[in-house]
Amino acid sequence: MQVAIVSDSHIPDREQEIPDEFEERIADADHVIHAGDFTSTDTLAHVRELASELTAVHGNMADPDIDLPSIASVELGGVTFVVTHGTVRSMEAWYDTIAETAREHADEPRVGIGGHTHRLEDEVHDGVRVLNPGSVTGADPATDATMLTAEVADGELDVTVHEH
Repeated sequence: MQVAIVSDSHIPDREQEIPDEFEERIADADHVIHAGDFTSTDTLAHVRELASELTAVHGNMADPDIDLPSIASVELGGVTFVVTHGTVRSMEAWYDTIAETAREHADEPRVGIGGHTHRLEDEVHDGVRVLNPGSVTGADPATDATMLTAEVADGELDVTVHEH
């Protein structure tokens, strides 16, 4: 199973569109995970149109007005992905928040996914694999548009970084 993992679109407040090559990866994926900060209902609708299946949470910008949960989980290929935006300032606290949320909402094997920092991350923190796809549009403070894809099967995942 191919999973596209994105976050921090910030359309239209900081950027105008998702890069075409990323839209193709989103459309080709079996499942899409978005970790928040769409910043408009139009952007959420666009991602929903692209995605065959979508798991998404709201971010901290205009997203609280969008009807999405703050935490969502989905089991794909034997791995439970727990998604939350992660709105803390220090990186250590961000890792703690994402890992703790994943432990509270899923048994192993589990992966915590967060956004907010616009920084690409793939680390094991306190026994939880924590992923941050960065900003799918390259919204400030990111310098490049980034996303992740993951091949998931039999409780294992292989993550690939994509930069534009």
